[in-house]
Amino acid sequence: MDNHLNTYSTASLAYLGDCALEICVRSYLVCEAGLSSSAKLNKAALDFVRASKQAEAMKNIVPLLTEEEDGVFHRGRNMGHSSTPKSATVAEYRNATGMEALFGWLYLAGRQDRINELFRIAYKLDQK
Repeated sequence: MDNHLNTYSTASLAYLGDCALEICVRSYLVCEAGLSSSAKLNKAALDFVRASKQAEAMKNIVPLLTEEEDGVFHRGRNMGHSSTPKSATVAEYRNATGMEALFGWLYLAGRQDRINELFRIAYKLDQK
């Protein structure tokens, strides 16, 4: 792992990762799913960004992670949380945070190719 990437807090990685995932979702919905109305876009985005959906998606990519990526995921997953949303279990929320931390780390590492690859696999987009 690059030394400079170790200097960011897990919360910072998850914060950036949330944004990286949001860009993936929005790009997919607009460019591939062809949605155009804001109501449809916002409704469809929930199928990607809910903690329960992210935790489910994470199961699809955990076996494919490198040792470094897995370490970042676990670091994010194990981050202390003071609260969880009502729509997710603690385990789901922790796994979703781990996913966000991973995507934030990949973003800072300049690995957009890997972000796109993992996003598509996580949500089984090439199988639909």
